[in-house]
Amino acid sequence: MSRRRDQVLDWDEQGRIAPGRLRAALDACGVLPASADWRNFLDQLLLWIGAAFLAAAVIFFVAHNWTALGRVGKFAIVEGAVVVGLGFVWKLGLERAAGRATLFATSLLVGALFALIGQTYQTGADTFELFAIWAVAILPWVLLGRFAALWLLWLAIVQVALAMWFQVSGGWFGLMFADERQLWLHLAIDVAALAVWEWGAAKGIAWLRERWAVRVIALAGAGLATALALSDLFDRERGFGLGQLGWLACVAGAYFVYRRRIRDLFVLAAMVLSVVVFVACFLSKLLTFAAAGALLLIGMVVIGLSALGGWWLRRVAQEGGA
Repeated sequence: MSRRRDQVLDWDEQGRIAPGRLRAALDACGVLPASADWRNFLDQLLLWIGAAFLAAAVIFFVAHNWTALGRVGKFAIVEGAVVVGLGFVWKLGLERAAGRATLFATSLLVGALFALIGQTYQTGADTFELFAIWAVAILPWVLLGRFAALWLLWLAIVQVALAMWFQVSGGWFGLMFADERQLWLHLAIDVAALAVWEWGAAKGIAWLRERWAVRVIALAGAGLATALALSDLFDRERGFGLGQLGWLACVAGAYFVYRRRIRDLFVLAAMVLSVVVFVACFLSKLLTFAAAGALLLIGMVVIGLSALGGWWLRRVAQEGGA
């Protein structure tokens, strides 16, 4: 479908389609979404937004009425919501989108329940312990649910727990995992998750073929790799450091995997953006002449690189399969 759309657009640029007839040509090729496709998209979007907002509503209701509810009332509302959510999951089943969205909302409420326990009984536990226990508690649901949104939520909870642990851990661990080393660990987790996800999709696991989840993980990894490269760039006087070498490895790996093997335009676009950001920052450090001239040159380079990247992405899209 993508290849047919690109072909029609090329014909329009070449003047082979009459003015004002582009949409009719696209409709004739069947590359535009039909009304049923839009209804299905909106149904899914509103379902997941509604599930997340419903969980948030329970949390905000308890927080707003904290004093009036009392200890029993708070736990009754949150625990009752979790039980009701599980009842709906059992009734709807995980094969239906409504059942999966309900399990996602219930998983959010489990985190609220642990936060309520810590706030009510003042256990003295650190914040990272809350997220760690939350991740462990919902792991069976994640394994049974087998859908992308819940796996991404679990991965985010794990990474938040690690980030908060680094903030409070002292001594040898605090020294070992300070600053850039924390970014390295988060990047390693994202790369490992991406590799496992793509491996599972290649093995034919149907729910792992949802590309949006892969793109979210890849985008987070690209941000971390770029942050490491920029931190290394501005901390070192000259030469390449480990952060910049790691960033180059990530760019090369993304090109090899998502250009040569799988071909994913979104990931390639994130790679192009990362390159543009790094080059702009490199020039801002390198140039020492008048500020106005430096900014003008950097702006021109950014525009040129962006245009070149857009042209290259268009060429890749025309090859199909992206």
